[in-house]
Formats: sequence, C-alpha cells, structure tokens
Amino acid sequence: MPIEERLGSFIKRAEQALQGAKNATLKHEGVTVPQYAALYVLSENPGISAAELARRCGVTPPTMNTILNNMRDHGLIERTPHAWHRNVLETSLTDEGRKVMYAADARAVKVERALADEFTDAERKSLMDMLTRATALLDSVRPEG
Repeated sequence: MPIEERLGSFIKRAEQALQGAKNATLKHEGVTVPQYAALYVLSENPGISAAELARRCGVTPPTMNTILNNMRDHGLIERTPHAWHRNVLETSLTDEGRKVMYAADARAVKVERALADEFTDAERKSLMDMLTRATALLDSVRPEG
C-alpha cells in the first residue's frame, strides 16, 4: 500500500504536529503535554488514583507514576494516603499546581482554537465524527493480549 494511501501516516503526522505545538507553548509554563494533561484531569477530579489518572491521560501506570513524581518534586501536586485504603495514594493539586494548570490551559486552548478555526463548523463536526469512527474501528480490531 503506497504511503499516500495510508491514513495512519496522516493521522500520526497531525498528532505529532499538535503535540509539538502544545509542547512548545507549554514549555513557557514549565510543563510537558503529559504533565499538563495530568494537571487538567486532576483539576476536575481531585483525589483520583494514579491508575485512573493514567487511563484518562492515555498513558501506562508506570509512566503516570514518573509524571506524578516529577510534578510532586516541583510542588505541583501532593499525594496522601486514602482514608480507608492505605495502599492507595490520593493525588491533588497544590496551589502552585492550580496556578500552573490555569496558565498552561490558557496556552493549550490557544493551540486548540487555532486548529479549530482552520475548519468550518461543518468540517470540524465531520472531522470529529470521522476520527470517532476511526477510533471505534481500530479499538474493535485490536488483538487481545
């Protein structure tokens, strides 16, 4: 199959360009895209477990633990033992973490708006519908274990 017919390469290039643009703008706030994603999810879900946070951010639990350790070392989050499940650490933003998350979110939103503004409302809806269909198909054909 020729490369110009491989949808995956177009999707990957778009995803890499989006991540690159976000990384460049988030650098000003001292966070990476994965750290920003974790801060954003934590802002909406204080106390969430690291395993659930990893699922919502689309990374593995070991990767999320590395992200969380880096953010803890920079004073952006705190991790405390769960009241009933002592082996579970609850994660929440510090005041500094909230400040960084809001500043980073403002920058990320500018990238997302610039991307959205490149399309008409109908094109944007169509693109989202097509990507949703592509995701559903690819999830359904993923081989088990």
